[in-house]
Amino acid sequence: MSREVAITGVGAVTPLGVGAATLFDRWAAGESGISEGLARCDDFEPADHLSRREARRSARFTQLALVSAQEALADAGWSGEDPPCEPTRIGCVIGTGIGGLPTIEEQHDKLNERGPAAISPLCIPTMMANAASGAIAIRHGFKGQCFGTVSACAAGAQAIGAGMRMVQSGDADVCVVGGTEAAITPLAIAAFAGMGATSKEGISRPFDRLRDGFVMGEGAAVMILEAAETAALRGAGVRGRASGFGATADAFHLTAPDPEGDGAARAIRLALDEAGVSPDRLDYVNAHGTSTELNDRSETEALKLALGNSAARIPVSSLKSSIGHLLGAAGAVEAVATVLALEAAVAPPTLNLTDPDDDLDLDYVPACKRELAAAGRPLTGISNSFGFGGHNAVLCFQGPA
Repeated sequence: MSREVAITGVGAVTPLGVGAATLFDRWAAGESGISEGLARCDDFEPADHLSRREARRSARFTQLALVSAQEALADAGWSGEDPPCEPTRIGCVIGTGIGGLPTIEEQHDKLNERGPAAISPLCIPTMMANAASGAIAIRHGFKGQCFGTVSACAAGAQAIGAGMRMVQSGDADVCVVGGTEAAITPLAIAAFAGMGATSKEGISRPFDRLRDGFVMGEGAAVMILEAAETAALRGAGVRGRASGFGATADAFHLTAPDPEGDGAARAIRLALDEAGVSPDRLDYVNAHGTSTELNDRSETEALKLALGNSAARIPVSSLKSSIGHLLGAAGAVEAVATVLALEAAVAPPTLNLTDPDDDLDLDYVPACKRELAAAGRPLTGISNSFGFGGHNAVLCFQGPA
């Protein structure tokens, strides 16, 4: 029998600041972390949170994940030194789209300029895409399943889904899950611009007629998933519940989404079906909402296809309008924001949406946040993540009872 999965802790480092509450509060207030066409974590200083040794031996994407995990564990009311169960029953899954790209670029320059002897012995461990999950497990002594997910912009959501499955099946009692990315580098900036994916104006405006691409961002988020009985035994506070996960492939194009939204719609339906939630009981959608011409149109079609007549009444907002696109971290950061939105009963706004495209006619919560009413039941929301390669991952969450 599938076990209920409780969310007992969240943590984040984003362009809006350090901390999950900072992320949600500033987004709900309509603030932006985008500056000069990029969304960097300018308030994050590794030395404020990590030892000199930890910082030196970790790439930035791993540092962001370590600090997010530290906050999530504290929020859950335990540390790696005082876990709620045996360390062998604690898993760790952290997604990333690119991993240690800055290390690759820096070390390649050294190789060209000074030869093989100049390459750091830390090159491999800092560039590995699985480094973040390994570093978190080592720091806190987690000895259950530990791995990374790499599925482009769906990686963070895939990691949460994998951890959810682990807890549901009994393979773990607790799973530390999330996503991280720090790939604002000259190569990545030029490569995304070269394929026409990023905004020339440096503005993220999902679903707006003038949208012209996404804004590159960096950050991380981590969520603590526990078997509900494990959380209850220790009297843990519950931020919400992970109740459904759907994953599909478009099998359409390596970078473009299926314009009809079929794969995304199937993922949405799978997540809702597992959660036992009909579209008329869905209260909120945290959209993938990249601010690109193709994604925003495809996602709108997918929501209409999956939700039917209910699509028009459900508030849909895009966090990327506030913090840009965090690539492999996006799904995890948006999942944490969704959990906090349900807890606060608030749909945060889609920023910069002033002139909606004619065919994009859903309720995208422009300009200002909106209160959510649940009629005496826990609020339910989904968080959508769709990545290059045709990877679709949708998570369904329910607020605290």
